[in-house]
Amino acid sequence: MIDIRQIKDVIPHRYPFLLVDKIVELEEGKKAVGIKNVTINEPFFQGHFPNYPVMPGVLIVEAMAQVGAYIMLSLEGNEGKIGLFTGIDGVRFKREVLPGDTLRMEVEFIKVRRGIGKAKASAYVGDELACSGELMFAIVER
Repeated sequence: MIDIRQIKDVIPHRYPFLLVDKIVELEEGKKAVGIKNVTINEPFFQGHFPNYPVMPGVLIVEAMAQVGAYIMLSLEGNEGKIGLFTGIDGVRFKREVLPGDTLRMEVEFIKVRRGIGKAKASAYVGDELACSGELMFAIVER
């Protein structure tokens, strides 16, 4: 298991925008499974929505992207670099993510070439699919 300290050593995100608590599976350079324990204390719940707190879909996508960033930025030669979105395709939301849920993000790279790549990403609460889609990215110098 890769804990939050190790994640912070690799990706540049920090509170309140660090959306991965741990990586529970990693196949180097290929795929990973990350966990986000969603609590009522998340800052986004103050406004989304005060009487019906739901994790914003864009933040579910971002959480999946951060798992993908960990996969690529943990590779030798990518130290100190940053991953940037270049596109997203076919993203669909199937289930609300609520306070108390454990979000499991599964990311697998389909193609990577010269620092540009595409990954298939899915997020689950239990066995229920919450979100899925393809994420495109570029790895660049900071």
